[in-house]
Amino acid sequence: MDVLELTAIDRGQRDQVGGKAAGLAALLRLGERVPDGFCVTTEAQHRGEVPRAEVLAAYDRLGGGPVAVRSSATAEDLPDASFAGQQDTYLGVTGAEELLEAIRACWDSLHTERAIAYREAAGVAHDTARMAVVVQRMVDAEVAGVLFTANPLTGSRSETVVDAAPGLGTAVVDGTTAADHYVLDGTDPEERGCLTSAQLTELGDVGERLQHELGAPQDVEWAYDRGGTLWLLQSRPITTLFPAPPQSEKPGPRLYVEFGHVQGMLQPATPMGMSTLKSMLAGMLASFGLTVEIVDIGGRLYGDLTDAMRDPSTRQRLVKLMAVDFGPRAQAAVEHLLNDPRFAPEQGARRRGTAALTTGPKAVAGILGALARPAAARARVCAEIERLRQQPVADPSTTAELLDLVEESGQSSAGLDAIVWPVVSGLLVSAALPPLLKGIASDDEGRTVLGGMPHNVTIEMDLALWQVAQRAMPYREILLHTPPDELAAAHLANELPDIGLSAFLDMYGNRSAAEVDIGVPRWSEDPMPVFTMLANYLRVTDPEQAPDRRFERAAARAEAMLAELAQRARRKRPVRGRLAGFFLRRTRELSGLREAGKFAGLYALRDRRRHLLLIGADLQATGLLERTDDVMFLTLPELRTAVERGDDLREAVAGRRSEYARELRRRTVPVALLSDGTDVETLMPAPASDGHTLTGTGAASGRVTGRARVVRDPASASIEPGEILVAPTTDPGWTPLFLTAGGLVTETGAVMAHGPTVAREYGIPAVICVPGATERIRTGQLITVDGAAGTVTIEQPVTTDVTMNP
Repeated sequence: MDVLELTAIDRGQRDQVGGKAAGLAALLRLGERVPDGFCVTTEAQHRGEVPRAEVLAAYDRLGGGPVAVRSSATAEDLPDASFAGQQDTYLGVTGAEELLEAIRACWDSLHTERAIAYREAAGVAHDTARMAVVVQRMVDAEVAGVLFTANPLTGSRSETVVDAAPGLGTAVVDGTTAADHYVLDGTDPEERGCLTSAQLTELGDVGERLQHELGAPQDVEWAYDRGGTLWLLQSRPITTLFPAPPQSEKPGPRLYVEFGHVQGMLQPATPMGMSTLKSMLAGMLASFGLTVEIVDIGGRLYGDLTDAMRDPSTRQRLVKLMAVDFGPRAQAAVEHLLNDPRFAPEQGARRRGTAALTTGPKAVAGILGALARPAAARARVCAEIERLRQQPVADPSTTAELLDLVEESGQSSAGLDAIVWPVVSGLLVSAALPPLLKGIASDDEGRTVLGGMPHNVTIEMDLALWQVAQRAMPYREILLHTPPDELAAAHLANELPDIGLSAFLDMYGNRSAAEVDIGVPRWSEDPMPVFTMLANYLRVTDPEQAPDRRFERAAARAEAMLAELAQRARRKRPVRGRLAGFFLRRTRELSGLREAGKFAGLYALRDRRRHLLLIGADLQATGLLERTDDVMFLTLPELRTAVERGDDLREAVAGRRSEYARELRRRTVPVALLSDGTDVETLMPAPASDGHTLTGTGAASGRVTGRARVVRDPASASIEPGEILVAPTTDPGWTPLFLTAGGLVTETGAVMAHGPTVAREYGIPAVICVPGATERIRTGQLITVDGAAGTVTIEQPVTTDVTMNP
């Protein structure tokens, strides 16, 4: 059927009527007041001719007169993509010929440049998009506008936001007028502007009702006619909100802080990866004497720090802990909330579950032992890593036994002490330096000491890949001009000459970007990112820019600065100066181990992943999964039901893959959330900016000017020597890009996190925690990175002939 009345549309007809018509039909089924209308279906658009007779008959049933003609694409009003304003709407259309032309124009708007670009950004395939058209009786609006049942700026689900203006609502939606703005928080609304208090109360009630009935926060278009009657013109999910934290049984507002950005991982974890990460993180925190509830919000790991915030004995120490373990952005958010009365300290005994920021005798012994004999501590770490690398892995004969082994492996912590306390010792001496050097050295001088740090397994990995690149020089042209995926396939088929890559992957093939997620393929499975990095290395032609030489120069500067600061400290403050000198030396001997703990843990993840994929292969063979790696989109209890009872989980996997893909497209992740979904950073004063200088946190000393290269995925990134890498975040899987970069800018991180650590060790300036860096800086722009000042200055706009690289 080419034309359907809105009242005749069923739930399962979205593909025929598009998102807007389906949403209006849902409102009608709920008994809401919606202007009468009909829909010209996608079947008519597919044929390419407006069904004139049917359309005009439906128009006559409306009584003729002015109507609104609105696009209703199948890819419109989705949970993660609104397509707001991307396709056309025509208001006040009168007469048969004008109506038919407006319908054709709506069809044509499916193929405008802006609609095509939006679909590409939203990951919607062009060949799946179809256009229906909604025709509705015009409302003679006295006042109209939009209603959000959650605050779209802060994310708060406890606030409703209304924008309104006299007349049609298009001026509000299009942003062409200064609308009256109202924020409703459950108290009696104040009457002002173009809406009465009664109308605001009615809108608030409608929003609450729609959110409850439709199951998600809603973006609602509405209008009051000249008789004071409220009409609903549209309701769709708010697509920009970050998911809210799960409901907590604990009292009061809760504070959740995100763990992943410090580890350089903003992308969501797979469900299997999330379950593994939760257990790993809980074990790590327990080793520090911390008990923190860990929750999944939008596929990211968040810790509930509310009890520590309210405990008088821990709240001030918590801020200091944030600087080391969570980074400047999270630290600033926590400091901001210390003055919030909702998180005021509560007197009395520490409640059960409060984070205990203490260390036990085992920790003290481990730390003191590493400080006393750093070489022996490093030797123990290396021996344990090598033991894990060469540890034989057994493959049980049945799927059930494989699953038993997977579950048991998640509870093992063997060898942890041999690694964790030397690593912690390195972190502690690095953290102790700033107060010891206060009044003696600048922050920039202190960071110089951290450059060219030895004993860092990630640096060793990057330099080992550089050596592979040197061996590959005879094949430079082939490696530079063959697509990386083709090279990866040839390597796996043993069709490439020996350049040392197999030996490299034997040592480091268990790594990847987002490597802490067990659901992510390792380099040994898919070496395409490694070939991309090799191509970047092969572009380095200046011997002085060779990564090993850069590292050596950074190390030499660090040793010289160490000697100078130690002497300066002893001269100014003899007693404290000797202690500072000791900590400076121990920093050089132990801080490089900070990557060792994570690297060692990857071997257990490698084995666990291998066993899970074997289970996935068995379930695929029996038809319970579509693909082997679908197993990564299940939880262990679900996997148990599939193995023991034969449950078909393909539908569940498909839904989670879709949600995972949606979250992969998310550009920003809040570092701190309140339990109502409020992004804490939106409550803080915005830093002053002149439009050209962006402010962050200096993380690696130096100053460099160069062309920006904005990169969101390291797997396919091409970066020319000297370009400044601008990224949302970085983890060890990104660090090979640093070997050719002239500088680093990130939106998240911590001074002691992976990216800044490696940047210092290569001697490249780095500024972290620059809000919106990947949006405000464009590839090709000339920028200056000042690691001492913590600023990024945009020197000139991007030129039109620069090749853009996503």
